[in-house]
Amino acid sequence: MHDASARFRSRRCTAADRCGLRFPVTDDSPLGARCPLCGAPTEWVDAPYPTHGVPPEGERATLERGALPGTRPRVEALLDNIRSLSNVGSMFRTADGAGLSHLYLGGFTPSPEHPKLAKTALGAERWVPWSRHLDATTIAAELRAGGRRLWALEGGPRSISLFEPAVAAAAAELRASGETVVLVLGHEVSGVDPRILEQCERVIHLPMMGSKDSLNVSVVLGVAAYLLRFGLG
Repeated sequence: MHDASARFRSRRCTAADRCGLRFPVTDDSPLGARCPLCGAPTEWVDAPYPTHGVPPEGERATLERGALPGTRPRVEALLDNIRSLSNVGSMFRTADGAGLSHLYLGGFTPSPEHPKLAKTALGAERWVPWSRHLDATTIAAELRAGGRRLWALEGGPRSISLFEPAVAAAAAELRASGETVVLVLGHEVSGVDPRILEQCERVIHLPMMGSKDSLNVSVVLGVAAYLLRFGLG
């Protein structure tokens, strides 16, 4: 989160032979007079500088959140028993940035009612519409019956890469039809409930080239949401 009115300046530890840490503080702030690593005095270096956030797109001022007909698919997300407060807070921030129209919080997924969620949501929880659902399989069925298209972000025999041409073609269909896709993400260890997977028309994943077989669940939502909203289709 950027404060356009704030200016920052770097301080450098004077104990260059054993530390030399360089770090930013608010311009003229009394904080940082001592190095947070070694305790030696620090000095101001370089000129103050402002921070720069990314300005909101023009559509946001005139259109309902998520509703960009003919331009981008409308995207929501169902979070099935995500246990980590930091992950869910990060997902709220991603949902705000990508313009997701709703987050369905299933099972024991923490909600903005938890005071510590704001630590990673950074205020996004006040803007993103959300609802709680004790049984995520039930809300999945209701969403499907209401015309939503459920896409699970999960591995397994049905799963194909998010970057396959078939996914891009499906995203183009969503854009043309104005239908809503619900990205379904599950528990950090056990994944998406199989009963929900059965209700999903697509199962997609991010390809992995290293030793691990998955990314952090909040990172996965970020990649998929932005690709669907601003890239594919």
